[in-house]
Amino acid sequence: MNPTDLVPIKRALISVTDKSGIAELAQVLHAEFGVEILSTGGTAKVLAQAGIPVTDVASVTGFPEMMDGRIKTLHPAIHGGLLALRDEPSHLAALSAYAIRPIDLLIVNLYAFEKATADPHTTLAHAIENIDIGGPAMIRSASKNYRSVAVVTDPSQYTNLVEHLRHDSGATRLRFRLDLAMWAFSRTASYDAAIHEYLAAQYFTDESGPATAGLFPTIIRSYHKVDDLRYGENPHQSAALYVDGKDAGGVAQAHQLHGKKLSYINLLDADAAYSLAAEFDQPAVAVIKHANPCGCALADNPAAAFELSWAGDPTAAYGGIVAVNRLVDAVTASAIVAGKKFLEVLIAPQFTPEALDILRHRWTDCRLLAVPAADHRYPSTARPLKFASISGGVLVQQVDAEPPTPYSVATASQPSDGTLADLHIAWRICKHVKSNAIVIVKDRQMLAAGAGQMSRVTSARLAIELARQNGHADKLNGAAAASDAFFPFADGPQLLLDAGIIALIQPGGSKRDADTINLCNERQAAMVFTGFRHFLH
Repeated sequence: MNPTDLVPIKRALISVTDKSGIAELAQVLHAEFGVEILSTGGTAKVLAQAGIPVTDVASVTGFPEMMDGRIKTLHPAIHGGLLALRDEPSHLAALSAYAIRPIDLLIVNLYAFEKATADPHTTLAHAIENIDIGGPAMIRSASKNYRSVAVVTDPSQYTNLVEHLRHDSGATRLRFRLDLAMWAFSRTASYDAAIHEYLAAQYFTDESGPATAGLFPTIIRSYHKVDDLRYGENPHQSAALYVDGKDAGGVAQAHQLHGKKLSYINLLDADAAYSLAAEFDQPAVAVIKHANPCGCALADNPAAAFELSWAGDPTAAYGGIVAVNRLVDAVTASAIVAGKKFLEVLIAPQFTPEALDILRHRWTDCRLLAVPAADHRYPSTARPLKFASISGGVLVQQVDAEPPTPYSVATASQPSDGTLADLHIAWRICKHVKSNAIVIVKDRQMLAAGAGQMSRVTSARLAIELARQNGHADKLNGAAAASDAFFPFADGPQLLLDAGIIALIQPGGSKRDADTINLCNERQAAMVFTGFRHFLH
């Protein structure tokens, strides 16, 4: 059976929640192509007010909208018009017998369930009423019958629809209808996954289930491709960016203001940089190279924070990614462009026009990203999920947020207020350094990090050597150091204390904790236990 390629649009059903652009589209359908338009409720009212002739669906079905609008289009007069095969005699006979007229175009977008449930104050009852029934049913009917019916599910598709109709004198082509059907099924799949995810989170509302109940839904939310990237980790690897549809801010939804097209690595490093900078309430700047911090500092203003951060390891910082957790103004931009520096990406919540002028003039290719606000410190019950692909599957975990475990000082020596502040900064930075991780901080500036080593003592040695190599030997005296997991032996702490470090922060929990505590007490150094670790692989 060979379906006809071109199908004239004679009759359309329009029922949309997002009414942007719908009156303009309906006007084109009516005025240019003489399309008969069916509609429901609020959409019909919008079209009528725009002077567009519209037939209410109730006059087609013979039933009014009922049950607070829960039932409008669930009727054979609608679904028969969408599902009937135009080249199947028995289907045509059924249409004739029951006086059902075909529908050639369906324009539907769904109740805004995702938007409603993104509001933390949304009640379960309100969420349930935002579950669309008739819309997905019509979309599925029309998409199944793409041989005869075009289905449009988003305002972004309106322009393309009009271009196709004008090109083919009011008809649609089979390939175009198939493309629309593919995207329509993607939309209903995403919609149902969002509902499942929300209801899964509501499933246990008391202490009857395990603590993780509802956190990991049976089906993971669908992701939507928003951009093809320059390449993946290497130029011979293709790559793309997907988002989950939640308006949660973050790097995936950043707006590029300047520079070359982003690559996979650019986005990975930008996310690592901004996640670190966003850890702090004070003005902070992070410099990332290959997903590891090579600089991080806090200061009274972003410009000063940048200077300290870049000075951590200027050699590694060259060609890196810089994240600022504050508005970038002209003063900060001037500090960033001064000297012989080169950046791949600069990311911040906002840039002033003067700052943009300075940065664009300095670098043609540097990507400037304005990132919507996102809270990277989540309560344990509201942490988003983090994914890692493995061969044949995907690993899922909550993001790493600090549990409410009180820190404790394990040594006789108590850290001063300034040293304690440096310990807290080092501990937060350590969370963003690949394991095994050692981070050294002095006066709110990261001096060095030992990252990704197979031995923790090697990480300690590397951090000390990098600090000295980058001109921070004097600053090691009186510095603080963090370890992302416990020290299995006292050899790592011995290296750090010998270098001049006076305070350590670590999870604790080793069988040999007593050896490390005794060493610190002998050296009159302070050691803080956090009670939890920050592995990052």
